Amino acid sequence: MKLDRLIAVRTKKTIYRDGDRCIKVFQPPYSKAAIFGEASNQVRVEEIGLKVPKVLDVTTIDGKWAIVSEYISGKTLEQLMAEHPENKETYFRTLADLQNSIHRKDCAYLYRLKDELNNKINVSELDATTRYELHRRLEVMAKGIAICHGDFCPSNIILSEDGVYYTVDWTLASYGNPLADVAQTYIMFWLNNSYEDAELYLSLYCGEDSAEKEEVYAWLPIIGAAMSVRRPEREREILLECVNSGDFRNHMKTINLNKK
Repeated sequence: MKLDRLIAVRTKKTIYRDGDRCIKVFQPPYSKAAIFGEASNQVRVEEIGLKVPKVLDVTTIDGKWAIVSEYISGKTLEQLMAEHPENKETYFRTLADLQNSIHRKDCAYLYRLKDELNNKINVSELDATTRYELHRRLEVMAKGIAICHGDFCPSNIILSEDGVYYTVDWTLASYGNPLADVAQTYIMFWLNNSYEDAELYLSLYCGEDSAEKEEVYAWLPIIGAAMSVRRPEREREILLECVNSGDFRNHMKTINLNKK
């Protein structure tokens, strides 16, 4: 197995290509359970018909755990957006349609999103009263059994050379209310691009359904609190500020304007 063709470096992960195989090598402190959990997620969504790279092996390389899957030759949606900004809305629509198609599937063998969100809220830097209120709201809103990717963004979508879109990186996959997954992508667009891009994505996902948009907005404080646990310091501060404001969406609009 050759690890001389580097594809990408992520936090505690390094991804290589070896011919028609993709090798994701994990650095400590990733546990054996976490690696097998990610591989299991990918196998389960593959088995219900989603377009994902097939898992070929879980092994160790120089004492480090690695997942070996098929290599998908092509470009990410993020690369295509950078190369063809004139097609921005088309790519955003593709992303929204792909996410919709994933949300129409269910797989109860995945981790329960409600549990993951409750755990992250518990360890966030929010005060006890705010955490209690978010837990209470989550209890009411969490119903659903749709597959939620957990990190659905342009860099995790690959357009293969034969014209097929594949979704990669199923580390955070779970099942639950799909609008929670939409809220996570919405916040990612806001943090990485702009408020306008987040709104464009949401409009394409929801279409003319303004009621559904309001349901997504209602998820923002919960998802923002959960995301604050894993984000860099400045983004964590911004997310916590938005949650504490009591009006996440309107506060994020103000922060976005200040960025400019």
